Amino acid sequence: MRRNIIIILTASLTFTSCGLYNKYEQKSEVPANAFGSSQDILKSANDTSLAQMSWREFFTDPLLQQLIEQVLENNTDLNSARIAVEKSEAALKMAKMAYLPSLYLSPQGTLAKFDNNPWSKTYNLPLQLSMDVDVFGSITNKKRASKAALLQAQAYEEIVRANLISTTAQQYYMLQLLDRQLEILHQTDSLWNTSLETQKSLWENGKSYSTAVNQMESSYLNVKTQIVDTRRNIRATENVICRLLSIAPQHIEHEKWGYSAKANHPDSETGQRMFDTHFLKIGVPATLLELRPDIRMANHAMEEAFYNTQAARAAFFPGITLNGAAGWTNSAGSAVINPGKLLLNAIGQLTQPIFARGKLKGNLKISKLTEKDLQKKYVQAVIDAGNQVNEAMADCQAAREKHQYYHRQVQVLYDAYIGTHELMDSGKANYLEVLTAQESLLNSQLSEASNMYKGAQAVIALYIALGGGTK
Repeated sequence: MRRNIIIILTASLTFTSCGLYNKYEQKSEVPANAFGSSQDILKSANDTSLAQMSWREFFTDPLLQQLIEQVLENNTDLNSARIAVEKSEAALKMAKMAYLPSLYLSPQGTLAKFDNNPWSKTYNLPLQLSMDVDVFGSITNKKRASKAALLQAQAYEEIVRANLISTTAQQYYMLQLLDRQLEILHQTDSLWNTSLETQKSLWENGKSYSTAVNQMESSYLNVKTQIVDTRRNIRATENVICRLLSIAPQHIEHEKWGYSAKANHPDSETGQRMFDTHFLKIGVPATLLELRPDIRMANHAMEEAFYNTQAARAAFFPGITLNGAAGWTNSAGSAVINPGKLLLNAIGQLTQPIFARGKLKGNLKISKLTEKDLQKKYVQAVIDAGNQVNEAMADCQAAREKHQYYHRQVQVLYDAYIGTHELMDSGKANYLEVLTAQESLLNSQLSEASNMYKGAQAVIALYIALGGGTK
C-alpha cells in the first residue's frame, strides 16, 4: 500500500512539472510603433495622458455631465453589461468552491415482502461526502479561466461605458451645432428678406427685372426649407439621446453653441478650444495600450484560452475522487436489525481515461487552435487601436488647421456681401452678384460651424481611442 502511494505521488510530481500549473504569460508580439510616428503622439512620459482624465474633467459642461450620468445609470446596454459581470463573478465563485467537498443528505426507505413473511422495513440515513483531488490542475486551470472570463466581462463593461459617453457627448455637441446653424439660418432669413424687398422695390421702380425678383425669392425660400430641415434634425438628435437614456422622446436641455468644453481655457469658441494642441497631451504608446479596455479584453481572452488548453491537457491524466458516507441504517447486509446502527463508509477512486472516442484529443486541438486564433486577434486589436488613434489625431489636426481659414473666409465673404449690396443699391452691381455673395457667405458660415463640430468630434474620438471614459 505504501509503495502504491509513493508511485502515485511520484507520478503526480512528474505530471505537474509538465506545466499543467503554469501561469499565463503574454507572448504575442505587437508592432513596436503601433500608433505611428506622429510627433504629436509621442509626447514626454511625464505629460498627463488625455485618456487619464475622468470624463467629468474632460467634459466640463454641467448639463452634459448631468446627461452622461443619466445615460450611465439608465442605459439598457450598460445595465446588461453589468449583469454579465455579476454572472461572471458567480461563475468564478463556483469555480473556487470546486476545491471543497460536496455534501448531500440522501435518506432512503424500503418496504419488502417475500412469500408469507411479514413486511420488511429498511432505512438508510446517510450523509454523503464527495471530493475531487486536484492533483493534475484541472480545477485550478478552470478557476483561472473563470477569472480571465470575469476580467473580460469587466473590460467589456468599460467599453460599453466609454462608447456611451462618446455617443452622448457627440449627440450633445450635434445639438449645439444644429442650434448654431439654425441661428445662422434665421439671421440669413432676415438679411435675405431685406434683399428681396429691395429687389422688389427696384423692380417696381423699373430699375430691375422680374426674373431678378424670382431668383432672389427662390434663394430666400431655400433658406426657409433649410430652417425646417434643421429643426427636424434637432428633433431627431434629441430622440437619439432619449433612446440612450431609455426614456420617451422629449426636449433635451443643453447649453448654447460656444459653451466652454474646457471651462478655464482662455479662448472663447468651442472649436478653437477643442483642438488646441495644449489640450491634447497624450502620453507614450506603452501607457496608452494599458488604458484601452478592448486591448485588455483581448489579452484576457488569450489568458482564458491558455487555461482552457491547460485544462484540456489535464483531462488526459487520472481523476482522483474521495467518497465517504456516515449515517444510520437498519440494513446489515441480508439482515434487518432494529434499532439502526451507525454506518461509516469511505472509498477512494482513480479514473484513468483510456479511450474516449477522440473527445480528449479533439478538445485539446480545439483549445490550441482557439488560443492561436486569439493571439492573432490580439495583435490585430493593437493595430486597430493604433489606427484609431492616428485617424483621430489627423482629424484633430485637419480641423485645427481649417478653422483659421474658415474664420477668415467668413469675414471676407461678409465684407463682400455688404459691399455688393451697397453696389446694387447704387446700381453698380446686378442681382446675380448679390445672390452669389449671399449664398457664398451662408455656405461659409455653415461650413465653419460644421468644422468646429468635427474638431470636437475628433477630440472625443481621440479621448476614447486612447482609453478614456472608463472612469
